[in-house]
Amino acid sequence: MDNMADLFGKINEFQSKMGELKSELTRLEITAEAGGGMVKVRANGNREIIGIKLDPEIVNPDDMEMLEDLIVAGINKALQKADQASKEKMSELTKNILPGGLSGMNLGNFGL
Repeated sequence: MDNMADLFGKINEFQSKMGELKSELTRLEITAEAGGGMVKVRANGNREIIGIKLDPEIVNPDDMEMLEDLIVAGINKALQKADQASKEKMSELTKNILPGGLSGMNLGNFGL
């Protein structure tokens, strides 16, 4: 019976830590650049875009396709960095709570 109480204690601790982690990821800012810094995209650790900054020199109405491509590239880089940061934070959390962490587990089930 002690094992079950231990397990439920770990689950409660994990849920509490997950809430803290989600708040921490919301505050975490990641910046990525495309086009040699002409496009800068900011995302948070929850993989949400929170800002885009464009160098005025790249805004050319005659070449919107290039601008669109640079924005997409910047967003993709920012989201990749945010995903990596989220995985690293989750790994830190789980290694202290669960033996072996949660490698291979779909973190989307936990809202991350």
